[in-house]
Amino acid sequence: MKRWMKYIKPYLKSFILGPCGMIIEVIGEMFMPLILGMIINEGYEGTLTVGKSIAYASILVVIVLIMMLGGVAGAYYGSKASVNFAADLRRDVYVKIQKYSFSNIDKFSASSLVTRMTNDVTQLQNFVNMLLRMALRSPCMFIGGIIMAITLRPSLSVVLAITMPMMLFVIFMLIRLGMPRFATLQKKVDKLNSTVRENVTNVRVVKSFVREDYEINKFEADNAGLKESNVNAVKVMIYMGPVMNLFMYASIIAIIWLGHGEVLNFGMPVGDLSAFITYATQILSSLMMVSFLLMTSSRAMASAKRICEVLDEVPDIQDIKDVNRDLKINAGEIEFRNVSFRYYKNSEEAVLENINLKIPAGATVGVIGSTGCGKTTLVSMIPRLYDVDEGEVFVDGVNVKDYSLVNLRDGIGIVLQKNLLFAGSIADNLRWGDMEATDEEIVKMSKYAAADKFVSNFKDKYDTELDKGGTNLSGGQKQRLCIARALLKKPKILILDDSTSAVDTATEAQIREAFKNEIPDCTKIIIAQRISSVKEADTIVVMNDGKITGIGTHSELLENNSEYSEIFYSQMDKKEA
Repeated sequence: MKRWMKYIKPYLKSFILGPCGMIIEVIGEMFMPLILGMIINEGYEGTLTVGKSIAYASILVVIVLIMMLGGVAGAYYGSKASVNFAADLRRDVYVKIQKYSFSNIDKFSASSLVTRMTNDVTQLQNFVNMLLRMALRSPCMFIGGIIMAITLRPSLSVVLAITMPMMLFVIFMLIRLGMPRFATLQKKVDKLNSTVRENVTNVRVVKSFVREDYEINKFEADNAGLKESNVNAVKVMIYMGPVMNLFMYASIIAIIWLGHGEVLNFGMPVGDLSAFITYATQILSSLMMVSFLLMTSSRAMASAKRICEVLDEVPDIQDIKDVNRDLKINAGEIEFRNVSFRYYKNSEEAVLENINLKIPAGATVGVIGSTGCGKTTLVSMIPRLYDVDEGEVFVDGVNVKDYSLVNLRDGIGIVLQKNLLFAGSIADNLRWGDMEATDEEIVKMSKYAAADKFVSNFKDKYDTELDKGGTNLSGGQKQRLCIARALLKKPKILILDDSTSAVDTATEAQIREAFKNEIPDCTKIIIAQRISSVKEADTIVVMNDGKITGIGTHSELLENNSEYSEIFYSQMDKKEA
């Protein structure tokens, strides 16, 4: 409760007024059977006059109106409280996810995080709403009904004394069966979401390889699994209603059977018997409400556990306790000292092993090597997308862990292998680099990235709307826009991770020339597969199996490094072919 009070306190008024409205409705329900019983008794005895009828009718109308106001107020404030509760909780889950490192996200999977932030939060919202409407209403109806029933006829209350324990036992058994099924159900929702997300994201690959039938079968299998889990969970709910109704109607039959003897032999008024039956129905109905509330709580508890896992997860990359928040990158000098790293900490083989490298401020460094040799992982250590397992990484002579994450990453521009753009205009996407960038700055950086020419050919130019992921652009166009976006940050360190692979060599040369002339003070790290991309770099780093196997200029490596020369001549052969 300590955790959830954070989301209750701001809306405490609604959390109080909701149940209070329900209590007002219950009070009316307690008096209604009594008054109706009096009307039946007086009508049966022949003492009900027109004046009394009008008086009783007026009282009933007033009670109904008060009940209506109480019910409406209870429903309104209950809904208001639950919606705000869910909105704040969803916001906190989202904010926490934004703090996650890549490894934290991999632990849950992206689709599971989406499910937890949407479906699971909605389950809690529904439970809170039901709780506010029933948590006090049901007990008040139960207690009030018992008091009124015993007051009317203690002898008939024996039926309830026998029925209620049996109902409670059945409720307990059904909830015990239901809870694990709801936990399984939420996992199946995760799996289906993952399948759909993967298919929609990679729809072009699916169509290129004509794998629609395979993906449909895969979806149907996951969908069938979800359906089966849903049916298994709902089975418990299906039994709940009929079983509760069985107890209720059996109790009413027993009360009528015993009550008719009370009426005939002991002079019990017919109206009192009618009122007693109504109170018995209210008592058993309240138990049914509690049963549904508890059943809903079993699914909500499964969802709450999953949400708590997200909120309790500790990001493995975060600012140290006494970080200097005024410290910023000034020059862009980089140094790796004895750096080693493993993605899986229990793995024997390191992705990076004993890396030692120093990059002067303002230098242009190329990193080349075979696929999977650790090039991307190496540069990921600089902005702390991952933290080293052993050794240290320094920027301007300061350990990267001594910078705040905001200041460290703010001074580094990164163009990743996968070029990600967002739905919105081209200008909006570029302003991710600098939200205050002017139109002139946007055009200037786009020219450096060789993007202005093709953007200017669009009808709406920089106001052209992009689809999600920039799917209405070519790969080379997306790469150039991502470079322009990074340049707008005016970074001290610029990392290009194979980010010109989709552009032609002439355009790539134009981009390199712009870097050389326009941002000479920026430290540039270029990861590439093509020798032509790094040939003119001040220094080229050759990597293989997580180790640095050569450092030097193009001519030095061509003469002294077999791996580099092998890559160079293989690419030359391809060009000649």
